[in-house]
Amino acid sequence: MGGVSIRFVAEPVRVRVPATSANLGPGFDALGLALALHDDVAAEVTAGGVTVAVTGEGAGDLPVDDGHLVVRAMRVAFDVLGGQPAGLAVECVNRIPQARGLGSSSAAIVAGVLLARALVMEGESRLDDNAVLRLAAEIEGHPDNVAPCLLGGFTLAWTEPAGARAVSLPVADGVRPTVLVPTERGLTATARAALPATVPHGDAAFNAGRAGLLVHALTAQPALLLPATADRLHQDWRAPSMPGTSALVNGLRAAGVAAVVSGAGPSVLALSELPVGFDAGTDWRLLRLPVDVCGAQVERGRLGHAERDPVAAGRKS
Repeated sequence: MGGVSIRFVAEPVRVRVPATSANLGPGFDALGLALALHDDVAAEVTAGGVTVAVTGEGAGDLPVDDGHLVVRAMRVAFDVLGGQPAGLAVECVNRIPQARGLGSSSAAIVAGVLLARALVMEGESRLDDNAVLRLAAEIEGHPDNVAPCLLGGFTLAWTEPAGARAVSLPVADGVRPTVLVPTERGLTATARAALPATVPHGDAAFNAGRAGLLVHALTAQPALLLPATADRLHQDWRAPSMPGTSALVNGLRAAGVAAVVSGAGPSVLALSELPVGFDAGTDWRLLRLPVDVCGAQVERGRLGHAERDPVAAGRKS
C-alpha cells in the first residue's frame, strides 16, 4: 500500500477471542471448533513506545514488549494496512491456557490483526474479513485454529493459491465439549516434528472417510461422534511424546467417549458426555465449555471490570 496515507483512531479498541480445538481427530489441519473460553485484549495508539500488560494465563512468562505475539501480529497487519503507529499500549487478560493445544497463539494472532484493523480509520475497507483470515493463517502457518477463532462454531478451512479460506457450520445440540487440560505444556513445533513425511494410502483414505463422517456427526447426528473421531494420521505418531494424553484418549474412547487430542496436545477434547463418576486425577483440569458461536468480537473502548477478571468466563457467547 505504498503511498497510501494512514490515520489512526484516537480511542482504544478491544477484542474478545475464543479458545479453539483443531483437528478434532481425523480433520488434520482442516477442522476446528471454537470454545467458550476467552481472552480479552485491548489496545490504543500512543505517542511512542510499546507497553504490554498481561494478567491471567501466561502472566510473568509472556513478553511485555514488541516480542509479544499480539504486538507482532499487529505490526504485520499495520504494514498491510499502510503504516505503523508511533506507539502502542496493549492490555491482555488471558484465560486460554498457554501451550496446551487450545489455540492460545491463534487467539493472540487474531486479536492482533483485528485490533490493528480497528485502530486504523477505514481499516475494514483496507483489510476485509477474508483478508484477515488469510493474514492470520499466514502468520500462524495453518488455518485450522484461526478459522474458528475468527468465525466461531465448527469450521472447515482450506488453503488455495490466494491463501486460506474457511466456512463455519452450526453444531448439533447434542454436542457438549469437555476439555481436560494437563499441568504439563506442549509445543506445536515439537508435535509436528513427530509426524512422518508420508503416510500409507490406506490411512489417508481412512481419515478422509472419517473426516467426512465427522462433519455429519457434528452438525446433524452426534450419535456417530465416536467412529467419526477416529484418526490414523497424527495422534499415534505424537503419542510417545504425550503418554498421559494418549492414555487418557484411549481410555475414554474405550469407555465410548468421542475423545481426541486437542490440536497438537497435550489437552484432550471430549465431544460426548464423560462417564458418570469420571475422575482424570489431579494432573488434569476439567473444563466444560459450550461451543462459541460468535467468534472474535471487536468493540470500542477499554476493558471493563468484567473483562479484566482473569478467572471469570466473562460475557456469554
